[in-house]
Amino acid sequence: SEWDDYWRARCKIGNARSDHASCDTVLRRKQMSELMTVLKKNVREYGMYIALAAIMAVFTILSKGIFISSRNIANLLNQTGYIAVLAVGMTLVIVIRHIDLSVGFLSGFLGAIAAIALTQWNWPLWLTILFVLALGVVAGLLTALPVASLGIPAFVASLAGWLIYRGALMLVTAATGTIIIPNEAFNAIGNGYIPDILASETFLPGVHKTTLLLGAIAIVFTIFGQIADRKRKIQYKFEVSSSGLFAAQLIFISVIIGFITWILAGYNGLSWTIVIMLAVVLVYDFITRRTVLGRHIYAVGGNPEAAELSGIRVKNITFVVFASMGFLAALSGILFTARLKSATPQAGTLFEMDAIASAYIGGVSAAGGVGSISGSLIGALVYMSLMNGMNLLGTDISLQYIIRGLVLLLAVIFDVMTRKQKA
Repeated sequence: SEWDDYWRARCKIGNARSDHASCDTVLRRKQMSELMTVLKKNVREYGMYIALAAIMAVFTILSKGIFISSRNIANLLNQTGYIAVLAVGMTLVIVIRHIDLSVGFLSGFLGAIAAIALTQWNWPLWLTILFVLALGVVAGLLTALPVASLGIPAFVASLAGWLIYRGALMLVTAATGTIIIPNEAFNAIGNGYIPDILASETFLPGVHKTTLLLGAIAIVFTIFGQIADRKRKIQYKFEVSSSGLFAAQLIFISVIIGFITWILAGYNGLSWTIVIMLAVVLVYDFITRRTVLGRHIYAVGGNPEAAELSGIRVKNITFVVFASMGFLAALSGILFTARLKSATPQAGTLFEMDAIASAYIGGVSAAGGVGSISGSLIGALVYMSLMNGMNLLGTDISLQYIIRGLVLLLAVIFDVMTRKQKA
């Protein structure tokens, strides 16, 4: 690359007697130094990927390859779906310096409402989904009302919601207990897979070709997106990595996407849960990074008083973020209920804690103003991979809770330490 040629030329000019090999040694040292600098500057982001890779490697070895099998990876991603959706919303709530404890039982309650609408009210599927999503938005606005208008701490307001929705879930399921849902279209949301429109018995039999095609498209879009983003940074005089390191990043990302795609293609392909989860991540990532609303959300999280003085309506942002959280809680409830093919009185238990843990592991700061949507997805994958691996190994449930608590604690300590280093 131009950067590499520059350092090689400096090496030869500075030491006329040095040969090409010694200059290459200087170049390698410079590249390694640059790599370490990049890692230090982005320790929050890269730490998640390193942790995910380490967890997957350890459980793959301990489970003798079962963890990395196509069937288990597909199952892991389906399990991650409803938690990742909640984690996306929770990330934005924490970014604006609040918390929402009500979303776990809210998702369980709205999942029960969906089951009742389909089995007892005989509503069509589309109307049921729209109704449940609308209820989620209303619930989010109700949680935000005392927070934004009266200044009541979100912890207290959402704790009240936690109790209310817990009681409401028990109330609507009291007469019937578990509500079995026979609607195949609804259940396919949590258990179905996209059709293989490129199915062929002669070419790669037993492999989901449509999933491979979508994976290839994802790699192409990712590469072009990263290149466009790099060009924008250069245009605005932002610091970027060298061409060689940037190329290595693109290769690494492409290999990861290709590997996951190949794994999924070996077992039924992409599920509808994964498609919905990725759609939510892409939409929210675009909103937070490319829109005025996204910039206002992070401005409020960084300094609410300064944001208010600059003309941002902090109350409106609070309503929008909590309404979004309610919407995603409803979507999570639909995914979970469809996965179980039923609504139970225990649905939603500890979902809020899983979402909060995923958000913190994904890099959101407890101080607000810092966090990314892609990070929340990786955080959810780290958290659910840990649970999935422990279940495969038959780890006692009591020990699982202890390990999950320690992981959350370490994530918060990591956040505090990295912020102190930057201060």
